Amino acid sequence: MDHPASSTRKNLLDSLSRQISECRDCRLGSTRTSAVPGIGSPDAEICFIGEGPGRDEDATGVPFVGQAGHVLDRLLLSVGLQRGDCYICNIVKCRPPNNRVPAPDEIETCSVYLYAQLAVLEPSIICLLGNTALRFFFGENYAIGQVRGTILVKDGQRFLPTYHPAAALRNPQYESVIQKDLLKLLDAIHDPGSLASRSARLQSSTNSRRTTAR
Repeated sequence: MDHPASSTRKNLLDSLSRQISECRDCRLGSTRTSAVPGIGSPDAEICFIGEGPGRDEDATGVPFVGQAGHVLDRLLLSVGLQRGDCYICNIVKCRPPNNRVPAPDEIETCSVYLYAQLAVLEPSIICLLGNTALRFFFGENYAIGQVRGTILVKDGQRFLPTYHPAAALRNPQYESVIQKDLLKLLDAIHDPGSLASRSARLQSSTNSRRTTAR
């Protein structure tokens, strides 16, 4: 049986997924085949965030199942991780036509779901895959080539940016770079201070839910 806190997080994530699947609040909702909420463990310490779904994701409703997804899976395995150890999602939950970069208003509309997912997950660290994810959190002055592999902190949350796996399809040498960044990600997770911090956040969240339920 799941730990109650884990069960609660799973139920909340499932509820968000249903809301995302029904959402038509921006133009992407009218052109998609499937919404792609996210997938993974409700207990994940690592959350991967990409830009948006592509053709294969739009067809299946599952993030990172195309060629870039195969690269991500291979990289995760190379550092001892699997999809089930993490949570994987995107900035926008519906495919932009022709895989274009999501427009600012589309990102803003969809951000409510991303923030809600992160509030439920409370990950120890977020891995930002590519410039769109990086700039969503840190602004347009940031570039993935300049800060990849670096731990960034915002509002108490730690981030590690790296190249999007699709970049390794265009430039195979990036695969080893992403792998090195994933190893840094694991080092950060194994930092005792990181685990203590997450435990404190989870306890605070549990107490808050108990207070609300009274």
